[in-house]
Amino acid sequence: IGKEKFHKSQHWGYCNNVAMLVGEDKPGIGGEPLPGQKLKPKYSVFPEGIGSDAPAWVAFDKQVLSFDAYFEEEVPDKNQELYRIRHCKIYFYLEDDTIQVIEPQVKNSGISQGTIVRRHRIPLPPPHEDQFYTIDHFNINIEVILYARRYKIIDCDQFTKNFLRKMGVRLNPPAGRPDDPYTKERQKILDSMKPLRPYERIDTLKQFLEHNGHILRFFCVWDDPESMFHDPRELVLRYYLSDDTIDIKEIIPVNSGRDVVPLFLRRDKLPKYAPTGLYQPGTMTSRTVLNVFGKLVGNRSRYILDNRKTGAVHQEFYRDSDLKIGAVINVWGRKIMLCDCDEFTKEYYRTKYGIEDFTPVSYKAPPPPKLEKTFPPYTGFGSEEDSLCSCMGLLPKPPQKDFKKFMEKDRSGMESNILRFLAKLVTDSPIDTDRKFIISYFLSDDTISVFEHIQQNTGILGGKFLERGRIKKPGQELFKSEPSEYFKAQNLFVGARVCFHGHNFLLVDADEYTFNYMEKHANEFSVADVGVILKKLKDIAESRSREVRQVFASSDPEHSKVIEYDPFRNLIVSITDGAFSEHEIMTLGRYYSVKDEYEMDLHFLLSVAQEQLKKNSFENFEQLSAVLTYNDREKCGVLPREMCRTICKSFKLPVADDDLQALLTMFEDDHKQVEYKKFVDGLNWRENQIPAFQTIKVPLKNEDDWSGQPPSLPVKGIKYLPLLDDLFGKEE
Repeated sequence: IGKEKFHKSQHWGYCNNVAMLVGEDKPGIGGEPLPGQKLKPKYSVFPEGIGSDAPAWVAFDKQVLSFDAYFEEEVPDKNQELYRIRHCKIYFYLEDDTIQVIEPQVKNSGISQGTIVRRHRIPLPPPHEDQFYTIDHFNINIEVILYARRYKIIDCDQFTKNFLRKMGVRLNPPAGRPDDPYTKERQKILDSMKPLRPYERIDTLKQFLEHNGHILRFFCVWDDPESMFHDPRELVLRYYLSDDTIDIKEIIPVNSGRDVVPLFLRRDKLPKYAPTGLYQPGTMTSRTVLNVFGKLVGNRSRYILDNRKTGAVHQEFYRDSDLKIGAVINVWGRKIMLCDCDEFTKEYYRTKYGIEDFTPVSYKAPPPPKLEKTFPPYTGFGSEEDSLCSCMGLLPKPPQKDFKKFMEKDRSGMESNILRFLAKLVTDSPIDTDRKFIISYFLSDDTISVFEHIQQNTGILGGKFLERGRIKKPGQELFKSEPSEYFKAQNLFVGARVCFHGHNFLLVDADEYTFNYMEKHANEFSVADVGVILKKLKDIAESRSREVRQVFASSDPEHSKVIEYDPFRNLIVSITDGAFSEHEIMTLGRYYSVKDEYEMDLHFLLSVAQEQLKKNSFENFEQLSAVLTYNDREKCGVLPREMCRTICKSFKLPVADDDLQALLTMFEDDHKQVEYKKFVDGLNWRENQIPAFQTIKVPLKNEDDWSGQPPSLPVKGIKYLPLLDDLFGKEE
């Protein structure tokens, strides 16, 4: 009961065409052992109930047992030794029960050492050669026989001890490590061969290995007395810590008239007292020898090393301890002053010698005053930038345009990057009073164009009033050396007065795109920054906050907490005494306005969007759907609205931003998530075309179709209580 395996092992078979019992070690039905049968484990496994039940190649992956062992090897053909003790390592790989025996190499042993037994499964010695070694056959202080060679295991590492204890093996105490008698005898002979007075050993390898690549760098100056003008020569001294050598390189100024040479002093040890004369070859040596017998015995000489260096010629060289800022060193008769050093040198002396004062020595004369480069005045030919380029070099080049700004601010999709303002002439002439102009500022190249609105029966021909180009600010001298100032985007706002080539304009309105752009980039346009405007208004009206609250309350007799724009504008003008521009008042009104909530028709929005997509030949609906599906990691069919908007912008979807936001809102579910599949299917004008409506229910804003007619009011209603709370805090 409860069994799931009922297979039966095959116990009978044929061997050399003779029927015989071949399955003595095979289990019974279901893999269970027969009565009285003990199955031999094929591989090392954990005891039942201990450790992991995973197979050995998983449970013991990358786990190796390491045993220290030795074996005796007979030496039959030598009288000096009868046997040798050879130490080795036995590695037992738990994942497949393979064994490897390696003998560490001993210097000058004369024996081929290394791998003695390559890694494989090793059978047990007879009469059990049909079985293999497992973990149960290993312990400390026992002997194992591998291919008729007896290995004595004396110890193992800590991991092996812990593993064997975990497997339930009781470890024996470690055995002693015997020494090889022949190796001990050879060591005695080597010790006896050492001379009583060993040769002097000069070891420079340690210094080289510790300080290879470490260089101390000092900035020096040498006042050359033979120079015609006695000008200081700037040098760079490098001290190599690996071998205590020095080289010097000269810093040759431009147009100095001196020949450029690789090094002022080649790399070598620098003596302190030089020049002192020339020494004969062999005088300066690292070792000194003595002639013991001379030529008295057999006309032969006998030399030994002079440990006391009796006849040695000592010469002092500069070391790192002799170099410091302000020191004067002798470089083969030339007095050179160390004036400064680099950061590595400072850290080296700070660590090794504890020096903290690294005040540099000033050796350079103060630089002459830099002559200001003056340009001749503008000649009047060509543009100012073009004429200025002819003064910058012998070969005039055309002026460089800001290509990066052009690429960032050029028209892209529905983003025109053009600020449009409605303006009128500031004049006393009754004929010109009613003329209306559209001023367009192109952000890509800071150019301005002016068009006059065509009005019937005025006697004035409308159209292009001013060609597109950069316009200089008035009141500047024409022929001058300094570059002229041009109108920037920050100079144009509602309420600003500008003068274009003698024509004075008053900016009275702007299109919706201009307002949105300036509010989005409020850090560039202070008149559209609500934070700056509120701070400015707070500084003016904070002292009379109660009076301001009463004035706003009196403007709302019905207590609706909303006032119209005209009373709001008049209140701000009276409070600030005209210190606010019209654009700043509009920005406040737009920020605190009552937002209109249109009940837009989904079919109408889709028809308008499909018409725009059809005009721009947009057909990448499959790719758009694939990208939306890829960003849906949970595959729930919905995405956040902002993510869908970003993906649509990346495809440069030719739909106005307001329309796109409205469409995404229409396809939101109860959790404010956009059902993107329905959204893409609705936009697909190829497969799901929606006929356009004849009657326009909701006027959609498009900056390209702006006629220049000012709206009746910028906003309808303004919530003044949030404005007062932001200015003076909430009233208790």
